[in-house]
Amino acid sequence: MNSLLWLIPALPFASALMLVLVGSRLSRRASAAVGVGSIWLSALITIVVAVGFFTAPPPGGSYTQVLWTWINIGGFEPQIGLYLDALSLVMVLVVTFVGFLIHIYSAEFMIEDEGYSRFFAYMNLFVASMITLLLANNLLLLYLGWEGVGLCSYLLIGFWYRDPANGAAARKAFILTRVGDTALSVGLYLLFTRLGTLQIQDLMQRASEHWLAGSTYAVVAAFLLLGGAVGKSAQLPLQVWLPDAMAGPTPVSALLHAATMVTAGVYLIARTHVLFSLAPPAQFAVAVVGAVTLLLAGFSAFTQHDIKRVLAYSTMSQIGYMFLALGVGAWQAAMFHFVTHAFFKALLFLGAGVIINALDDEHSIFRMGGLRKEMPVAFWTFLIAGCSLAGLPFITAGFFSKDLIIWDAWSASQGNPLFWLAGMAGALLTSLYTFRVIFRVFFGPLGTPVTKRPGYAMTIPLLVLAFLSVVGGYLKQPVLGALNSVLPATVEAHASGLTEIGSEAIAALLFLVGLYSAYVFHLQKRNLAEALVANPIGRMLNQWWFADWGFDWIYDKAFVQPFIWATQINKNDFVDAFYSGVARLTELSYRGLSHTETGRVRWYATAMAAGSVVFIAMVVFR
Repeated sequence: MNSLLWLIPALPFASALMLVLVGSRLSRRASAAVGVGSIWLSALITIVVAVGFFTAPPPGGSYTQVLWTWINIGGFEPQIGLYLDALSLVMVLVVTFVGFLIHIYSAEFMIEDEGYSRFFAYMNLFVASMITLLLANNLLLLYLGWEGVGLCSYLLIGFWYRDPANGAAARKAFILTRVGDTALSVGLYLLFTRLGTLQIQDLMQRASEHWLAGSTYAVVAAFLLLGGAVGKSAQLPLQVWLPDAMAGPTPVSALLHAATMVTAGVYLIARTHVLFSLAPPAQFAVAVVGAVTLLLAGFSAFTQHDIKRVLAYSTMSQIGYMFLALGVGAWQAAMFHFVTHAFFKALLFLGAGVIINALDDEHSIFRMGGLRKEMPVAFWTFLIAGCSLAGLPFITAGFFSKDLIIWDAWSASQGNPLFWLAGMAGALLTSLYTFRVIFRVFFGPLGTPVTKRPGYAMTIPLLVLAFLSVVGGYLKQPVLGALNSVLPATVEAHASGLTEIGSEAIAALLFLVGLYSAYVFHLQKRNLAEALVANPIGRMLNQWWFADWGFDWIYDKAFVQPFIWATQINKNDFVDAFYSGVARLTELSYRGLSHTETGRVRWYATAMAAGSVVFIAMVVFR
């Protein structure tokens, strides 16, 4: 069964190529069949491979499939090779299965769009690039998939390119993630020059053999990889592109946030956990970045009007939880939260898409309302996803994974009470902004009237994801048990003073506090919320958090405007002067020679004869 591994990325790649070449000549039904069918086959093969992998594990718990040698120069021989272990298998299962559900939804959601086949070509290339990233057996091939998802994010965020705002959002995402990608590429160069390989498993072994804990090279390399991770995963300080990425179609947002792109940084750190274990300052920085991001994003989510931007900030916050777990050494907890997050975040975005589509492209939660009875399927599925995101105790998947991270932030060897407090504060914020959306959209008086109802292709993925958003938490032991063969177990060193049950009880209480507060301010007495924003301090904080804590303003003043000023000053530099001179000389030559074009045939004949005489004389008398 493992021999089928190459088909998992190959099928989406092939379908993307087919849609690019002949998609314009295919009917919408045929385009959907190619786009959705290839992802279905990829997901089916992944399940078959997973069954074979877990029922008859390969020697050493991993399987490598080398397709060919990519480059062979000076001892540098990266391969087009795939590496399958429990970590990559769990992630590929989620990416292909959730991606398949999003593709089914997209077949109906995008049916009236003129770029229907182009959309599926981009989406399939997106999935194929992510699978390549996850299965790569060397960091160079991983980097190829890494850049592939970056390219696809640009194409999909700016999919409706006729709107200049969408193009600007796509360029913003592309440029900001390039900053992190540059750091990652420098890190790969450092690792190869110092350790002589980019094969991931060989690299980790050589790093543990040649570098001591705290080694300068290990620390620098880990920080460079972290730079790449914060760019792709939208963590501080490169997080500002993600909210604007909501310019793309809603299925793009679901795929981007739930299964691809933003989880790439989490996977990179988990895959290179040996290197981060050798670099304690870098691993501590991972935890700090995660803790700060989950809080800042939580406050920003609480002030947004656009339902998709609320969910975007929610993703930043939940990825922050994963970074926090990685930073404190709770590797398995981070990946388990990736699994549950994929289920409920895909459901939230798809549910938001149903609502936006039904309300004639209305995005503001303050112009919605009363949809609980108008759209019961959307209500119940969105409610389940929201409860999972907020962590409804002992029922939803999000509770099991997020509370495990919070507990590990206290008890793990690299954990401390401040990280635990950040996790708890994030849990309160999550409950507040989640139920703020639910009460505003589904309760109260009817706002924008419903003009369209979803069909089966959009409804079935909601129901499947709602089921997984509940039962996914009960996959805790199977997932952690599978990952135990790849990732180190969490070492509890600070369990005194608090128990795991006590931590869960506090988190449950904060969930209820957030739920009740949202009920009071956004359903029972909405005038109180308006009064808070009307207050000068409240208005200032609301504007500050709404604008992502001013990061866009800071980057504009610190980088964009100085760059524009420098280009204006330097627009006539000596390099341009040289080429302008060449162009001017060419123009003068043309004007001079144009005077010889008199139209007098006798003068042309005389000139030709004189030229011939001069040429013959040069040959004879040289």
